[in-house]
Amino acid sequence: MSDSTEFRAQFDAEVTFRNGGGLRVREFRLDLPGNTISDDDLAALFVRHLGLLMVDTVTISNRTVLAEPHKGSRGVETARPAERRVVDLSHVLRDGVITTPGLPGPRIGDHLNRAESAARYAPGTSFQFDQITMVSGTGTYVDSPNHRFADGADVAGLPLARLADLDGVVVRVTEGGAIDTAVLAPYDVDGRAVIIHTGWDRHWGTAAYGSGGHPYVTADAAAWLAGHGAALVGIDTVNIDSTADPARPAHTTLLAAGIPIVEHLTGLDRLPPDGFRFHAAPPAVEGMSSFTVRAYAVIG
Repeated sequence: MSDSTEFRAQFDAEVTFRNGGGLRVREFRLDLPGNTISDDDLAALFVRHLGLLMVDTVTISNRTVLAEPHKGSRGVETARPAERRVVDLSHVLRDGVITTPGLPGPRIGDHLNRAESAARYAPGTSFQFDQITMVSGTGTYVDSPNHRFADGADVAGLPLARLADLDGVVVRVTEGGAIDTAVLAPYDVDGRAVIIHTGWDRHWGTAAYGSGGHPYVTADAAAWLAGHGAALVGIDTVNIDSTADPARPAHTTLLAAGIPIVEHLTGLDRLPPDGFRFHAAPPAVEGMSSFTVRAYAVIG
């Protein structure tokens, strides 16, 4: 196996509590920092993951270590990459590429090309001047509160502390459809960039990307994120809301709380469950409610 292989433990556990009662689980799985761990250390990880209080004893049995990707076990310190890596999480903008059905793609071209500019400068000297025309919702972009609320902060008014160098956590969704509170509840999101990995970016550039049926955050889940102090929420789908719901409750709740939303992320499978810093800062353009970003993560 390579040095990048991740491991999880599968085990049964029986817990007794000092104030009475007990708990039994079967075939429970937890992320591991390596491929070996003692029963005592595994018991401590299990208690920390579930947030159990007044624990008396924990008995571990039928333990197996599996080579499989981490899922983001709460409170579990997993291995960190030895070297610093920067992971690009943005789609490439190209002339005419469609981000959202119904919105035009960008128009990218020359303002002044090299041949034309050569006449203006010394022999052998030329420059390229480009121009782009696009709607605000193009490529990978961030929504500010002004996207939903007329009196909300625009892109220039977003604090950089909400957009750059954020502690990140990945929520991996294995099935499509609604992403409800139960999916998010195991994660510590306070002050963090909550990055929801669904794999929907595999449809980018095809009719399927914006055809509906994409994973989305429910109204209750958005309220949970806002109530638990998420700093930013990002997702790799065409919309954080269900496009079948014209009320757009996730946008409404998160932006009302001042939480920026980054949509159309890509490459989230390359992120670890946590232990990275997330960045998605746009230019400080006054009067813009959304703007394209170069989203990326720094690992290590």
